[in-house]
Amino acid sequence: MGASAATRVEVHPATAERFADVAAILGPKKLDAPVCWCLSYRVPNAEYNRLRGPGRPDRLKEFCRRDPAPGVVGYVDGVPAGWCGFGPRSELPRLVNSRTIPSPDDVPVWSVFCFVIRPPFRRQGLSARLLEGTIAYARANGTPMLEAYPVDPLDGRISPSLAYVGTTSLFEAAGFDRVQPTSGRSGGATRWLMRLKL
Repeated sequence: MGASAATRVEVHPATAERFADVAAILGPKKLDAPVCWCLSYRVPNAEYNRLRGPGRPDRLKEFCRRDPAPGVVGYVDGVPAGWCGFGPRSELPRLVNSRTIPSPDDVPVWSVFCFVIRPPFRRQGLSARLLEGTIAYARANGTPMLEAYPVDPLDGRISPSLAYVGTTSLFEAAGFDRVQPTSGRSGGATRWLMRLKL
């Protein structure tokens, strides 16, 4: 079951009312597994390392109660299938303090930094639909520019666990331009700073 042409795909902001769907995508199969819950960019390292058990999903749910939403949820025929996480760069401690992905200027960008697709829906183009929904949501919220830090696999394959930041081809297809390579790496591949003016 995937996001083929015969299926219905919808993308919606990740509000608190949709948190059960967010959890269906981001939550681990084993309840005590130490998954990120899309928090590693959002909270300081000390807080992230301190959060355990239900602390991480509870913290993400707090973000889902805020405006703007911390991401979008993609549905395939009504089933929660994928996630794209983002936020104002100025509110993301990991990026504010990053030495490998520096900001080239002070434009108030939103950063797109996480894709999660549930296994049955992978390799069906859902990441592109999630990115389209993210662009539409950012535009509706008056964001002047989106920024992303995807990998350039250089014709090689990147494992899904390392490609959570997306690929340069995904963002280029959505109209993003390469600004500069960064010293950040994922799976040995260079991460590029890319932008889309809205």
